[in-house]
Amino acid sequence: MMHAMHIRNKKEPLILFLGDVALFYLALWLSLTIRYQDIPSREIWGAHLAPFSILFVVWGCRFFIAGLYEKHTLVLKSRLPAIIFYAHAIGSAIAVSFFYLIPFFGIAPKTNLFIFLVLSFLFILAWRLQGVFLIGARKRQRAFLIGSGIEMEELYGEVNKNPRYNFQFVSFLNLGKIEGIDFEEEIVSRVYSEEISTIIIDMKNEKILPILPHLYNLIFSHVRFIDMHKVYEEVFDRVPLSLLGYSWFMENISSPSHLAYDALKRGMDIVLSFIGTLASFLVYPFVYIVIKLDDGGPMFITQERIGQGNRMFTALKFRSMKTNDAGVWPREGDARITRAGRILRMTRIDELPQLWNVLTGDMSLIGPRPDIIGLGKDLALKIPYYTVRNLIKPGLSGWAQIKQDAPPHSLEETRIRLSYDLYYIKNRSLLLDLNIALKTIRTLLSRTGR
Repeated sequence: MMHAMHIRNKKEPLILFLGDVALFYLALWLSLTIRYQDIPSREIWGAHLAPFSILFVVWGCRFFIAGLYEKHTLVLKSRLPAIIFYAHAIGSAIAVSFFYLIPFFGIAPKTNLFIFLVLSFLFILAWRLQGVFLIGARKRQRAFLIGSGIEMEELYGEVNKNPRYNFQFVSFLNLGKIEGIDFEEEIVSRVYSEEISTIIIDMKNEKILPILPHLYNLIFSHVRFIDMHKVYEEVFDRVPLSLLGYSWFMENISSPSHLAYDALKRGMDIVLSFIGTLASFLVYPFVYIVIKLDDGGPMFITQERIGQGNRMFTALKFRSMKTNDAGVWPREGDARITRAGRILRMTRIDELPQLWNVLTGDMSLIGPRPDIIGLGKDLALKIPYYTVRNLIKPGLSGWAQIKQDAPPHSLEETRIRLSYDLYYIKNRSLLLDLNIALKTIRTLLSRTGR
């Protein structure tokens, strides 16, 4: 049985590779069709086929080096866009060098190459994020879960009730109840008899140490071990709260900022917030009229909020409540919210003036939402490590805002928000920022803004 499973595992990288090659050739054919506005002639296709085929071999090697043919790419997908982007960027540099520094084939396809690079990136990204699901759709990978606590229960339930994941748990072992268990019978034998290809295990749990010698020999049977918390983070897009401790923050949060990322993000904040501020002026007269007709109160309200490094700044908003909320969580049907305010808050128009805060550098377009001072200080006393979210600039929208169904109205919901904020701080990148921006726009267009 293990031999059959091993053969099946070998087929998955081959399918990934063949899919990549097919998409490379499709992207080349479409690029030539777009460039010449006609189906490529035999001469044009022949002139491009040989040099691009050499590039495809080089790119395949580059993808292999980047780990894009390993089996975990079928399980852990959230990091795939970044991996593909950087692999593709290096491949693009190789392609440019190939045609312009080694003009052996007599073509220097500027426009053709540019179109091809764009199309091939989009094709490969779509294939790896969506198309590869077909590989595991016939039979999901069988996995065994070893862990404990609420996070193990959440992971087990989420994966097994949702067919979109490419694996399923055939069983689990609760590390809190391992007394008297025959590990050879309960785990090792089941791995072989049930064709389990992956063991997802809580490597941080101190009770795992006695089990490791029993599991060690499974690596020679091509069983893959993945840390449970990594899978949890991939599935739920948030950091497991049980991991939070001094060592976790020193390992994942203490690394220095990426200067290029920070500079580019700040440049985008300035340009986009300036354009957004000018465009939002068109909305100001209508907001003024609606607020005045509603209750005749002031148009704007200012709030002292906690920014990067726990520094205070003044945030500007359109008034949506009869009085300043002073950091008290608004509830559904809250009497303090005006009729006009409900519309402004639902569409998030009330936050348009904060584009000025982005322009001045107090905020970013993407980042954790800033707390009002009173509420922020109270939460910092009740939730461990809460102020870590203030290591970076707060944002108009963030990872937690697009992941949670509604703004937090309790300590437990705020803890979950913190787990999303820490995920963003740990994994922040331009691709993740773009993901958040696009999903924020989708949320606003669906009129479910938060």
